[in-house]
Amino acid sequence: MILAADIGGTKTNLALFDWKTERVEPVRERTYPSADFETFDEILEEFLKPPAKSPADSGADQSDEEPEAGVTDTGQAEEPPAIEAACFGVAGPVVENRCRTTNLPWIVDGHELATRFKIPTVRLLNDLEATAHGVLVLRPDEVEVLNAGSPPPTKGAIALIAAGTGLGEAILFWDGTCYRPMASEGGHADFAPNSDIEIELLRHLRVSYLHVSYERVLSGDGLHAIYEFLRDTKKNEPTWMAERIQVGNPAAVISEVGLKKQAEIGVQALDLFASIYGAEAGNLALKVMALDGVYVGGGIAPKILQKLKDGTFMRTFVAKGRYKRLLSAIPVRVIMNDKTALLGAAAEAAQLRPAPPL
Repeated sequence: MILAADIGGTKTNLALFDWKTERVEPVRERTYPSADFETFDEILEEFLKPPAKSPADSGADQSDEEPEAGVTDTGQAEEPPAIEAACFGVAGPVVENRCRTTNLPWIVDGHELATRFKIPTVRLLNDLEATAHGVLVLRPDEVEVLNAGSPPPTKGAIALIAAGTGLGEAILFWDGTCYRPMASEGGHADFAPNSDIEIELLRHLRVSYLHVSYERVLSGDGLHAIYEFLRDTKKNEPTWMAERIQVGNPAAVISEVGLKKQAEIGVQALDLFASIYGAEAGNLALKVMALDGVYVGGGIAPKILQKLKDGTFMRTFVAKGRYKRLLSAIPVRVIMNDKTALLGAAAEAAQLRPAPPL
């Protein structure tokens, strides 16, 4: 059995897989709100608690009520699974198998986790590196095409960009035999405005931040920051929308209003967000010559797919002067499977399992 996790700023997904060589469905899977726990260790300890046996297994009478997940009234528990290897994708830079998470006050240490939970091998990956591993096992129906492109016959590189709680970027390079993912912290590079309104946005953000990165505008908080900039400069915020944002998830409200065209400020915010997203995806494609394709991941893209498909994203993606033709030939796809990072961690954990005896 292998253990995989996708540790994000908003939620943490964990799963057990009986994964040998090919992709399989998880044996057990659970999602936890990350902010409800002081450390990742607490989440892992909770997840690894053996589930209690069901009344059917013990011969007891079953009640009509559905038991709470992982809990029954038998008082008996199954044996804990034997874990051969684990791999965890973590939202933050991983150095020496250790990560101080970017959007959580956590330190995740692979060696300490291996010792505490008696797992032979625990490997940490940057969450986008884990997603990159997951891209390699995605099925065709788990992506949406923004640009079909015409990649060259020889393989080279793939790029991955993902806006969610933060902004992640990663690269997959062809080593002659297979694609190998490589981590990056490119989402924290300097935001480079491309138009007069984006220059105004940068000036607005510099009042609050000494360093304005792409993550400051391409994330859930970033979409809200774009909205606040438009609100403060265009003075066109409807009262009902301000009230909804105050009590709800700002990014979700702005996205919904923008997609449904219920308020001009929502439409403008989504336009600006998609435009900057496409431009940075194009920047990444140029930097790594990602002629084999660009994947757009993260939690936001599937929710605003309608907007990404209206041409705004691809317009700025290819708007690189003399390199427009080159970028127009790059396939661009949106990842629709929200468990891609978890699958990638599982695929890597499967490679870490000890070889069977001869």
